[in-house]
Amino acid sequence: MSFARALSRAQLGLEAPLVQVEAHLGPGLPNFTIVGLPAPVVRESRERVRAAMLSSGYTFPPGRITVNLAPVELSKQGGRFDLPIALALLSASGQLPATPQPTYECYGELGLAGELKPVGGLFLAALRARTAQHALIVPLENSDEVRLSGHAAAYGAADLRAAAARLTCADARGALVPGVPATHGAPAGSLSDVMGHWYAKRALTVAAAGGHSLLMVGPPGSGKSMLAARLPELLPPLSADEALEVASIASMAGHRLDAHRWTQRPFRAPHHTASAHAIVGGGPLIRPGEISLAHHGVLFLDELPEFDRRVLESLREPLETGAITIARAAAQLELPAQFQLLAAMNPCPCGYFGDPVQPCHCTAARITRYRQRISGPLLDRIDIRIDVPRITSAELTASKPPGEPSAEDAAAQAQRARCWRVQRSGCLSARLSAVQLQRCCALPGTAQKLLQRSAERLSLSGRGVHRLLALGRTIADLEGSETIEPPHLAEAVQLRRSFDY
Repeated sequence: MSFARALSRAQLGLEAPLVQVEAHLGPGLPNFTIVGLPAPVVRESRERVRAAMLSSGYTFPPGRITVNLAPVELSKQGGRFDLPIALALLSASGQLPATPQPTYECYGELGLAGELKPVGGLFLAALRARTAQHALIVPLENSDEVRLSGHAAAYGAADLRAAAARLTCADARGALVPGVPATHGAPAGSLSDVMGHWYAKRALTVAAAGGHSLLMVGPPGSGKSMLAARLPELLPPLSADEALEVASIASMAGHRLDAHRWTQRPFRAPHHTASAHAIVGGGPLIRPGEISLAHHGVLFLDELPEFDRRVLESLREPLETGAITIARAAAQLELPAQFQLLAAMNPCPCGYFGDPVQPCHCTAARITRYRQRISGPLLDRIDIRIDVPRITSAELTASKPPGEPSAEDAAAQAQRARCWRVQRSGCLSARLSAVQLQRCCALPGTAQKLLQRSAERLSLSGRGVHRLLALGRTIADLEGSETIEPPHLAEAVQLRRSFDY
């Protein structure tokens, strides 16, 4: 037979449309053409497929070879089409049966010796193949990723011959067993490693309990980055639905998934030289940026004023809505971006303004310009703003003060408060709408007066008042209180206030 077809899938945003790989062998001078809007890396598969077939002991068919990737209007990217192209050619040349049963979807990059190499973004393809009830043939190194999708008819192959043997085998034994392996790999450090900074630790606990954004201001070496790295320890593991969302976004970005970190919340820390496309997402193929890769996790921006202003301003909408819409001439895509913003900065360009030990050499004009790199609208969306001062040598060597909660106690308290609020409102305090805030943040008379005085003295905007109420609600949840009492609101005011220079 001179015609055969194999199945695979492309990647388009959070979708994985089916691609039919059609191979036709015709008379004429030897020629190998791939059509159907292939990217350069797909066109280069001609040489990989030729070498892999010969190295695996097959005969490369002579004559005019045409491979069509349908639908033709869909752009095809990556090396995932090497295996289906090779299998379609083997079927068209009669070296394999033309209509294998059951219907298989095939993925894998071919090495010149015929080995199958792993490819990115297979999680979404496996999910869609499971829905379509198609069997899968994938590289062995992608096995863990495919297991996570729950596909019960997926098979791993080490090379082209193993994939061809599976294509002709009617025996269903040997399928990859779906499931989630044991999670390992704890967060980078423990909150108990941080000496002193009891106020910053309390702010981290409040931020973790309510999903609030947090800005830390302090001189170099005061421990801001160390504190930020400890926030994941206070957060609960991802639920099954959340893990699927996070894995789907990572798959869209072409990342290979680490099955052993399936339930760990993402912690993204891009460098301050990152572009707007790297943070927000986009590009010719519209890939997710850091804010979407941090979905259900933490986005840490160290040296916040050093980021490009356009990058910082692009955070305003997703902080408010929990989503980002990327519009390009060829396509428009909405991606989830419910991340928790964690930021750190110095108090001035040299970093030592207000430091009791190191003198500051910055002029008032330089400090003003430095502060103005963070716009008022963005700062208004950051719920907690705290100073992180220098730690003295006595605090570094002192033992833990009595009454300070351990890291385990802080994590348990934060997670208990999160569960409590989600059960009552359906979302964390930081995501409460204005209507929900009115319903669940009723204030007694004294707390109402405190809120009014605080709003006037701090010149809070309407959003600022709502953020203050949400903070008070989180602190009340940490204390197990149904109502927001004056002490809860007073602590919220202290956490919400603008930092001092």
